Amino acid sequence: MTETVLRTGAEKRRFTLDMRALSPFIALIVLMIAGALVNPDFLTASNLLNVVTRSAFIAIIAVGATFVIASGGLDLSVGSMAALTAGIMILTLNHLGGSDMGTLALGMLAAIGLSAACGLANGLIVTFGRIEPFIVTLGTMGIYRSLVIWLAAGGTITMRNFELRELYRPVYFGSILGVPVPIIAFLLVAAIGALILYRTAFGRHVIALGSNEDVARYSGVPIWRVRTLTYIIQGICVGIAVLVYVPRLGSATPTTGLLWELQAITAVVIGGTALKGGVGRVWGTVVGAVILEIVANIMVLSNFVSEFLVGAVQGAIIIVAMLVQRSVHRGR
Repeated sequence: MTETVLRTGAEKRRFTLDMRALSPFIALIVLMIAGALVNPDFLTASNLLNVVTRSAFIAIIAVGATFVIASGGLDLSVGSMAALTAGIMILTLNHLGGSDMGTLALGMLAAIGLSAACGLANGLIVTFGRIEPFIVTLGTMGIYRSLVIWLAAGGTITMRNFELRELYRPVYFGSILGVPVPIIAFLLVAAIGALILYRTAFGRHVIALGSNEDVARYSGVPIWRVRTLTYIIQGICVGIAVLVYVPRLGSATPTTGLLWELQAITAVVIGGTALKGGVGRVWGTVVGAVILEIVANIMVLSNFVSEFLVGAVQGAIIIVAMLVQRSVHRGR
């Protein structure tokens, strides 16, 4: 009798866990149906490809945010980091002055190197400085944004070489076998992220750190190294997102990446990753990023809510998602 009760309880817990993992996908299906009812053009191939392509930047950044948040951290600087990285990349390309793939490759390496360094700085200050991630990344958010404003002199940093812009253009506007390059990029990033988080010792350490730092320390998890590496991964993901973003406009401004941190965190929470840490769902995060863009797209295609209130709706979504997470946690 006791064994039967225990088995039933275990099966119930597994079912609940599976439902939490499936919830972003269920929400995506519901939104797809709602979009089709609002406007018949919603389900057209061109519109759906456009929606998923536009979600690529946030999806890539949010994959990195999944590691940070799953480990019990937080990064509010990703939008400002993206703006600074884009600005430095464009300035590097302008300074090199070439119009070939070598020049473009050097600019891309500069972007990835800078974003990784920014992530490293965040991680080192959090770990060695023993300061709350919220405070650290709030401070670096202001630093990175101010540096962009200074570099741009309050204006715009633009790629001056039009031949190089044309060479770079396919990274955003091109496609492979009919699939836009940004979609391929974020799927590759998500696949690598999922492999690292689910199939490596580092991924297990990330989850252990987010679940209980003291227990992880006593279990031999290298706390400082793991935490710092999550911020470096976040920085690299920001750099990759910038590589996809820059050819879209060929410029960077002080408002580039504005509120990307809100969207990235919202995508992570919608995807089922616990904001308190200890749970990480990469594919749920990707679906969460797509959901945010679908919501914005439905607002544009309908007359129910002004498209200028997209930020307000996204802010409301993260609050609702947190309330749902808390209610589910209490019900366990």
